[in-house]
Amino acid sequence: MRKLVLVALTLWVFGGGQAVAADAAFTQFVASLWPEAKEQGVSRATFDAETRELEPDYKLPDLLLPGRPATGAPAQAEFVQVPADYIKEASIARLAAHGQQLIQQYRPALAEIERRFGVPGPVVLAIWGRETDFGRYALPYDALRVLATQAYVGRRKDQYRTEFIMALKMLSDGVVSRRDLRASWGGAVGLTQFLPSEYYKHGVDLDGDGKVDLWHSVPDALGSAAQQLANKGWQRGVRWAYEVKPPANVDCAMGVPEVKKPIGEWLRAGFVPVRGQRLSAAEQQQPASLLQPEGIYGPAFLTTANYFVIKEYNFSDLYVLFVGHLADRMTSPAAFATPWAASKQLRSKDVEAMQKGLTRLGLYGDKLDGKAGMQTRAALGAFQKRAGLKVDCWPSEAVLQAINAAR
Repeated sequence: MRKLVLVALTLWVFGGGQAVAADAAFTQFVASLWPEAKEQGVSRATFDAETRELEPDYKLPDLLLPGRPATGAPAQAEFVQVPADYIKEASIARLAAHGQQLIQQYRPALAEIERRFGVPGPVVLAIWGRETDFGRYALPYDALRVLATQAYVGRRKDQYRTEFIMALKMLSDGVVSRRDLRASWGGAVGLTQFLPSEYYKHGVDLDGDGKVDLWHSVPDALGSAAQQLANKGWQRGVRWAYEVKPPANVDCAMGVPEVKKPIGEWLRAGFVPVRGQRLSAAEQQQPASLLQPEGIYGPAFLTTANYFVIKEYNFSDLYVLFVGHLADRMTSPAAFATPWAASKQLRSKDVEAMQKGLTRLGLYGDKLDGKAGMQTRAALGAFQKRAGLKVDCWPSEAVLQAINAAR
């Protein structure tokens, strides 16, 4: 099967008129999944009907196609935009205003969510707002086509193989119609963007009508998002993060999840909550990690366990900052106390080159993914200290050149 896929895709990329061969290989790949689908309870009738005319979409991001560069970076705003562009004040203000209205509209459901799962209503509303603009954003892709394509030639084939089969199960179980099964390019569905397997793991019938409907029932969608957070470790009564002003001598290389201290210890080291905020004794006992999304230049945060729970919903620091800040803005008008500073982000290929260089120097051991996350910034800071450079933990062209020149 692997040889057939490779040959067919090579013909599709380099030949003329060979798309038919590639589609034939795709069709054979999909057909080969029937035993796994059957094992998950998918009916033969559903499998045949839903896959009969299914075609791959080779224009999706995050695919690995022979003879072509890997796709994906342009569609992943969380990883290629600077914070000021991703967390736009105008967007936050607009969504927060709408969220305040929704707090009133769905007050009984949100109260039940907080009672059952410990997740504040504004947090799940913020997830809904970020994912689909409170349901006003029409998801552009056919979910089954997306999931099948990603299972066939995506970067995470095994994961999407499972998700494709779970999507077929949703159709076979009558959970959703094919017409309503629309998705993002990553295959997430519904108002709060669940992968099909997550529907079965975390879905909640909050409105009590006997079914879990993530497409038309706002209470179900919000309740399911809350249960997903709870199942991943959400701690009742704990904030997602605290914005702080760091001391002048802050070591930004400490900004990794592994460096965790009680918030009170951070405060005694010179980190000051913004706007004179006073933290209770219980809050000061909470363990937290330092997050400086723009190195030493922009806002700094002490991130609690709940920060990383939201990050499991979408593995991006900017996503968590957007959701957490939007949730805060539904109950408080205060923007971030420290403005964002960066105006330029390195391209993904340059960040990946930086990661490779830091790996070669023994300073980085995480994924080579072209995303300047916490681990990359910390390794960058460690290199700057070793090389006698200004330690700012921000990926720039100058630092990339220094890394490439280092031996």
